[in-house]
Amino acid sequence: MRSTTLCPLAPDAESSPNICRIPACCLVLSHVLTLTVTAAFGIKAPGDGVWMSEQAGVVAVTCLALEAGIARGPGVSVICNQSSGLRAALGAAIARGASGIISFGIAGGLAPGLVAGDWVVASAVTSGKGIFVTDRTWTQRLLEMLPGAVHAHVAGANELVQSPRKKWQLYDETRAAAVDMESHIAAEIAAEHRIPFAACRVILDAAHRMLPPAATLGLRLDGTPNVPAVFRSVLQEPAQLPDLLRVAIDHQIARRALRSGRRQLGVGLGFPYYNDIAFDRAFA
Repeated sequence: MRSTTLCPLAPDAESSPNICRIPACCLVLSHVLTLTVTAAFGIKAPGDGVWMSEQAGVVAVTCLALEAGIARGPGVSVICNQSSGLRAALGAAIARGASGIISFGIAGGLAPGLVAGDWVVASAVTSGKGIFVTDRTWTQRLLEMLPGAVHAHVAGANELVQSPRKKWQLYDETRAAAVDMESHIAAEIAAEHRIPFAACRVILDAAHRMLPPAATLGLRLDGTPNVPAVFRSVLQEPAQLPDLLRVAIDHQIARRALRSGRRQLGVGLGFPYYNDIAFDRAFA
């Protein structure tokens, strides 16, 4: 038997015709998935989205609070910001004396065969402004510290690439293995200031996976999700639940890979241009 449940926006069941007729089991599942997905992203970041150490070091560029929480550590300052504020935040970081910039976090898969949890170390970043080659020494160090990582181009995009069709189209155009929304901005600014740049990303959604609307809505400026927006999306489009469940599972896989890889990269995220003894003492 189907139950009748009021939409959260409907003020009164009798006075308002805005009633969502959704099976109770669907509501329970959507609530569970909402909590699961948002918990995966739910490491709270400061409101300005920038964490800077007092000492000059490596700046890790991220978009999600989850990524930022994993990236930060000895010798690493973190910028957690979306594209609209990323350029300004990077400019401030460089003014403070950044030694290197690295794009770190999750990405969408473009190359066939890549699945959730696979690492991609960028040989270059492609964007509408050209191809930005990563620092060769730093990239080689990352490949040595992340055994099994794919060495390939990463594409930068100004908006999410959600559908398999669009992913295949972007792969056909660029032959990049992965796509994210921060690497191209970080690469451009690093090139402008002649600062060593690298990028390493873990695949979240494989090329054949669809990112449903609920998985992409409501990201706040500090990189944390807007839980009510996600839940409303699920209520409005219950058909996205299977894809949302897959995203929740893949995100757990990607998060474990990101944490494991971060431990392997250690102090400074593999940055090769420090005196090792002095650097270890400074950030111990």
